[in-house]
Amino acid sequence: MANDNDPDSPADDDLAERPQSGELAELETLVGEWLTVPDIAERLGLRLSDVRQLITDRQILSVRIGPRHVISVPAKFVNEDGLLPELPGTFTVLRDSRMTDTEILRWLFTPDDTLPVQGAPMDALLAGFKTEVRRRAMEAAF
Repeated sequence: MANDNDPDSPADDDLAERPQSGELAELETLVGEWLTVPDIAERLGLRLSDVRQLITDRQILSVRIGPRHVISVPAKFVNEDGLLPELPGTFTVLRDSRMTDTEILRWLFTPDDTLPVQGAPMDALLAGFKTEVRRRAMEAAF
């Protein structure tokens, strides 16, 4: 059983993908700001085990980054009201196209000049363009 006080407990090994080092550096740069499991727990007022369960349940995505390979989640997935409700459905659409978590994160954070707002699909989600982002995600599946 995971130790709820240890953010890097052995039970966390299955929570996050470990991209290859070059892929990881690119992803870290694309995403920019990351939050650790304890950061999210503090922001949302949850126990560490509850945040790990959100990751296990695919409500948020995580990867291991940094020199210590700490489980991390893009900071844009969390706002002052909590987790963005648009994310799980968007993840599902992208998973249906057989994307890995790392590929989903790359897709969400890669800039796209054809979006209705400047930036990446994640920025479009934050600006309220959920339908447009999911339509493009469905197109990525084919």
